[in-house]
Amino acid sequence: MNVYSDSSHSVLKYLKDTEVNINNVLIMTGDFNIRDSLWDLSFLFHSSISDDLIIIADSFNLALSTPTNPCLTRYSDITGEANSVIDLMFLCYGSSKLNHHSILPECHLSSDHTPLSINIPIYDEVIYTSKLSISPKSNQETAFIEEIILNFKKLDTSDMGDTEKLERTVQQLGVIIDQKTPRSQKFPSTPSNGGWKNVVVLSITIE
Repeated sequence: MNVYSDSSHSVLKYLKDTEVNINNVLIMTGDFNIRDSLWDLSFLFHSSISDDLIIIADSFNLALSTPTNPCLTRYSDITGEANSVIDLMFLCYGSSKLNHHSILPECHLSSDHTPLSINIPIYDEVIYTSKLSISPKSNQETAFIEEIILNFKKLDTSDMGDTEKLERTVQQLGVIIDQKTPRSQKFPSTPSNGGWKNVVVLSITIE
């Protein structure tokens, strides 16, 4: 997740006050526009805004990453304004694979910000799937269609005067199709992260 928070900390205020449903965040990084002694040893002060940022990161199960080469990340071109560390990275808490990042000051070129770099390991994983098809013009297809139509007729469609009621009816149609669809056998895939996953690919062809 890439973040830019302006000097008024608008994004942090939004994330703090809004219930954001984002799952499985591995990395949060960007320009947070916060100077703090927590990540900049040349800065002597601590801000309550930093506490909010740490709390928000923790809500995504992320922790502040310490760079392998601590250095400045923002070089000011304004006379009298100090260079600073305001570009940060937060990584998945407790991960042994994602536990540090690097700052690349030699790569900022004409930008006033230095890039942050991290290596993300990607591993090959074999996932076995099964596929089920209903043959066109078969007895199975006929029985499937008849059962779907029969259940569709039972739906109350007399009152669909607004978007919410229409969406509810569409969801009910989806549930009916899901319940009446024949299921194929599930085969466990190669274990990943200590667990097994079931993957089924369902293909239905109706003409």
